[in-house]
Amino acid sequence: MHNSPKINTYMTQNQSKPWNSEESSELYGVSDWSSDYFGISTEGNAVAKVQFGDSLVEVPLIDIVEGMKERGLNMPAILRIDNLLDQRIKQLNDSFANAIKQANYQNVYRGVFPIKVNQQCHVIEEIADFGRHYHYGLEAGSKAELTIALSQLKDHDSLIICNGYKDTEFIDLGLYAIQMGINCFFVIETQSELEIIIERSRLLGIEPLLGVRIRLASMVEGHWNEDSGDRSIFGLSTNALLEVVEQLKEADMLHCLQLLHSHLGSQIPNIHNIRSGVLEACRFYAGLVEEGVPMGYIDLGGGLAVDYQGSRTNDTHSMNYNLDEYCSNIVETIQESLDSLDITHPIIVTESGRALVAYSSMLLFNILDVRDHTPGALPELPPENCHDLISNLFDVLSSVTSKNLQECYNDSLYYRDEIRELFHRGQSSLRERALAENLTLAIFGKIAELLPQAKRVSPELESLPELLSDIYYGNFSLFQSLPDIWAIDQVFPIMPIHRLDEQPSRNAVLADMTCDCDGKIDSFSLVDGVRKTLPLHPLLENAEYYLGVFLVGAYQETLGDLHNLFGDTNVVSVHINENGSFDFVREFEGDSIADVLSYVEYDPKVMQEQFRCIAEQAVRDGKISVAMRQKVLKAFRKSLQGYTFFER
Repeated sequence: MHNSPKINTYMTQNQSKPWNSEESSELYGVSDWSSDYFGISTEGNAVAKVQFGDSLVEVPLIDIVEGMKERGLNMPAILRIDNLLDQRIKQLNDSFANAIKQANYQNVYRGVFPIKVNQQCHVIEEIADFGRHYHYGLEAGSKAELTIALSQLKDHDSLIICNGYKDTEFIDLGLYAIQMGINCFFVIETQSELEIIIERSRLLGIEPLLGVRIRLASMVEGHWNEDSGDRSIFGLSTNALLEVVEQLKEADMLHCLQLLHSHLGSQIPNIHNIRSGVLEACRFYAGLVEEGVPMGYIDLGGGLAVDYQGSRTNDTHSMNYNLDEYCSNIVETIQESLDSLDITHPIIVTESGRALVAYSSMLLFNILDVRDHTPGALPELPPENCHDLISNLFDVLSSVTSKNLQECYNDSLYYRDEIRELFHRGQSSLRERALAENLTLAIFGKIAELLPQAKRVSPELESLPELLSDIYYGNFSLFQSLPDIWAIDQVFPIMPIHRLDEQPSRNAVLADMTCDCDGKIDSFSLVDGVRKTLPLHPLLENAEYYLGVFLVGAYQETLGDLHNLFGDTNVVSVHINENGSFDFVREFEGDSIADVLSYVEYDPKVMQEQFRCIAEQAVRDGKISVAMRQKVLKAFRKSLQGYTFFER
């Protein structure tokens, strides 16, 4: 037996009292997950919050949506706010700078952004441009990503870290970059690639900048913990590391090895894991110094988490530390480990991706329709000559109290299922079945209303609000825009972006536009934890209802697929000004139907000709006129150029 879940009581209590924005902020946990980048105004609008010196500017997201509509950019859309990305870069670098200053650490921090986390051009351009002040670099795991890094980074004090498998073309490009004065490090993942690096270096006459990626024994918690430990697929074993050192000595290139790389995992929720991993990495660093390797850089990879739930715990989608704790733990652990060995403090490198870009992007979409589970109109009395089971359901409905909830629930299920069985055998009518199901829904609704008054609630009654929840149909594709929800059960903060000064009166799950049972969201982070339903407002006639999915800047755009041939959404990049105005910096139209058809090897021109032949045959067969043929062909051509998502 369990106590009644808090979210249900939260939705049903104090219905008569006025609702305000502060209560919405608490309900959706905004202050917990937003890191002060978002809030809710007194007018009930979700706002983006940007700091300009001592002043804080708040811009309602609904105002940006209205600006998008005026520019012909329909829902769904990815909204990027450049200021939030800039603020995140600043906060990460400032936090490390403060930790270094407080500890009297004798070197600097150099961050790099893993391009794989968000390869979108405008994102990388913004990181390279704003990050230039902090000598912020890029990490490349493929030849394509290396070309991005080389073309975008103008500051040669920044680092380019080359991870992953590297062929001759990759290595040659990196060596040319080094010759041009770019700090481009090859991180050795396997011994075989070192042979290629040595060969190409000698042939081109360019000395490489080298790092080694080691496989730590330290294990971490969270979804991506297989990146760590002895069975990690990445990194050199201790023995392989020593063989690399010997190879470099034989090639008279030991002085080229300057960087130690380790990666514990992505989205590490527990600070204890980070400190333990850094400590082990420092022992490897010290061991290499003892072997006569000059060193100078320690790259601790990614792992800085995002608190998607806002629970401040070591849950997979949360974190039990803040940014300052993360930075100070790394700095202090390195310092304490190396000072006792009289080893010079190295330059600290991290590859934070998720934590850098997650906050600056959100998915916005409108709700197209709602399927509710409220009963239809019920007669006051049982119809004449109705089945006894129908009369029994009427009796149950009139007898529900807080003391007999379980009994009424059991009885209603029994009577309803008996009617269904009779219907299957042809002994009950369609109208009787409909009435029985409506009565059962009414009984369930009455039970759900009384749950907060019950002293004890069984698991099946506890799940009743979920059973009665509405389905809100959203204008988006889960597989295109939020693939991690489907693939790894990722939890993202989701809430309306307006009407937040009204109390939400409906519990809902979200369904997308795909014809797929997996195309739904039924796990939501709220003030009291992760719940199966999301509190929402009823739709208003002739008015759009907009929801926002926040913290989606990492991985979602690139990992998205073409399920049901829903293509890329519209994308808008906005810069917020100090006076509260905002500029549309970039506008990218989403895929047209012709675009996505070409991705799967259809030729839109050929398709138009094929359809023209079909329409012409319909004319010859007398099914349509020539004038109608023109209308049909025009509609076909227009459809090819249309947005793949729902358009009003």
